[in-house]
Amino acid sequence: MYHSHYGLQRGGLYGMINVSVLGVTEPFNFDADHGIILSDWYHHSAYDQSIALSSIPFQWIGEPRAYQHTTHATLEYAQLSLLINGKGNYNCSGLAPGICNSTNPQCSPSTLTVIPGKTYQLRLASLTSLSSLSFQIEDHDMTIIEADGQYVEPFTYSVLVTANQDPSKNYWTTINVVSRKLKTPNGLAIFNYLSNYFPQPPPTNPPVGPIWNDTNSQLNQSLTIKARKGFIVTLPRKPDRIIVLLNTQNTINGYLRWSLNNVSHVLPTTPYLIALKENMSDVFDPSPPPEDYDSTNFDIYSVANNTNAISSTSIYKLQFNSTVDIILQNANSMMRNVSETHPWHLYGHGFWVLGYGEGKFNLSRDVEKYKLVVPIMKNIVAVHPFGWVALRFQADNLGYDFSITILKPISSLGC
Repeated sequence: MYHSHYGLQRGGLYGMINVSVLGVTEPFNFDADHGIILSDWYHHSAYDQSIALSSIPFQWIGEPRAYQHTTHATLEYAQLSLLINGKGNYNCSGLAPGICNSTNPQCSPSTLTVIPGKTYQLRLASLTSLSSLSFQIEDHDMTIIEADGQYVEPFTYSVLVTANQDPSKNYWTTINVVSRKLKTPNGLAIFNYLSNYFPQPPPTNPPVGPIWNDTNSQLNQSLTIKARKGFIVTLPRKPDRIIVLLNTQNTINGYLRWSLNNVSHVLPTTPYLIALKENMSDVFDPSPPPEDYDSTNFDIYSVANNTNAISSTSIYKLQFNSTVDIILQNANSMMRNVSETHPWHLYGHGFWVLGYGEGKFNLSRDVEKYKLVVPIMKNIVAVHPFGWVALRFQADNLGYDFSITILKPISSLGC
């Protein structure tokens, strides 16, 4: 998948590219494959959202949900819906006549037409600006076979689905927000059997999906994923360096920002690649950023006493071909009892996911839980609320790369 990384432009500038490796046969049997893009829709522009996020007082953009007329002061109530392949749902009853046409086929939910008895590979890509999503197809089992381009051992809840239900009816496909209190209507699509010539909405109620704050099921699913035999990429057994990054919400001169180890990242006026190539030493802060935090005394379940962070352009410098472990630690935000799922992406490198856990990471205890035999190699990983994830990568790609959260409203605030 591809998407913009400038500000909040990803809210609309994205897509999917499927690249097949010449001469390589996929190790699973299926009859056809389909790409499914999950996204969200906001009525306010990316510019309006950026202004709100950078204001004093801070204005949160909120989850996608039903539209109301708003100003910056109430921007959170100005969103619309979750989209499946570009189509969402909207309640037209509150609008004036002539504005909304609920009978127009273009306004119907997205439809995936299948042939009874056939098996389909669904390539799912979540390109939301903010929301973490679950995905389900009514009455159909699924099997995950691939994650971030790496084959995994199949397990329940998948992207291989067989059309083996009653072909005389259609079925709902739904997505719903997880890890945030439910304010957003579910995204809907129709799983349409070919024998039904018109993709009529199913007669049943759409499946509701998992409870939004069921962190245990999310964590258990993450722990279940392991590399598929025959496609395991052997990892270095020991790291040369360990970096522990505490993800917190802070303020800087009254502005709300996200920070790692109490440092909120800002970009220099000259791009890092140019500065490093031309040996321009005055472009960014040469002092190394902190590689740990006071884990003994810091309470991840409470609002931090020290809410002030610093801004910096500093970077982590790595020895070429060294092996680096990164521990990503989630904590409480500046609101009580609020910690959320944060997906992280490392540019220019794949990494092995060594382990997940609840609570505060303990170097002497939790290293024993690492999955070193069949670790999955990924380029995106989710850190669950009040939890941690450990990853390992080899610094074998010369240049400058970002480790960044892919939630755009958060990455625009320095994390």
